[in-house]
Amino acid sequence: MMNLNDPFPASTIHWRVGATNSDKSQGIALAYLDARDVMDRLDECMPGLWQCRYPWSDGKRVCCEIGIYNTNEWMWRSDGAGETDYEGDKGAFSDAFKRAAVRWGIGRYLYDLPNAWVPIEQRGKSYVFSKETQKQLTERFAQWQEKKYGQSV
Repeated sequence: MMNLNDPFPASTIHWRVGATNSDKSQGIALAYLDARDVMDRLDECMPGLWQCRYPWSDGKRVCCEIGIYNTNEWMWRSDGAGETDYEGDKGAFSDAFKRAAVRWGIGRYLYDLPNAWVPIEQRGKSYVFSKETQKQLTERFAQWQEKKYGQSV
C-alpha cells in the first residue's frame, strides 16, 4: 500500500523558475506537484478519510487546512499562500492546499532537491524553461530520486 510521503513518479513533477541571474539567462529550477496529483495521493492513501477547508482569506492570501480522520477524530494540518502570478486567486487556493499537504509529508522530499541553475526563456512578463530543458530536468530528477531511494519510482 502506498504511503502519503512516498515519492511521486518523475513524470508527475513540474518545474517553475525560481531566482534568476542578473542577465535573466538562467534560473533556479523549482520542482512542484500539481494539486490534482496531491488529491489523487490523498484519495489513494486515505480513501474517504480526508477533507480540506479554507477557513481564512483576505482576498490576496489564503489558508488551507487538510484534515485526516484517524481513530474517531479529525487531525488537521494547515498552511497558507498568497496570490500567484498565474491565475491569482485560483493559484493561491491551489498553493495553500499543496503547502498544507506538505505538512502531511506529501511531496516534502522535493525540498531536498539540490538547486540547479538552467537556461530560461522570456515568455511575456515571466520566464520559463524550454521543453528540452524541462525534459532534462525530469531526467536529472529521476536519477536523483533513484539514487536517493535506491530504486526507480
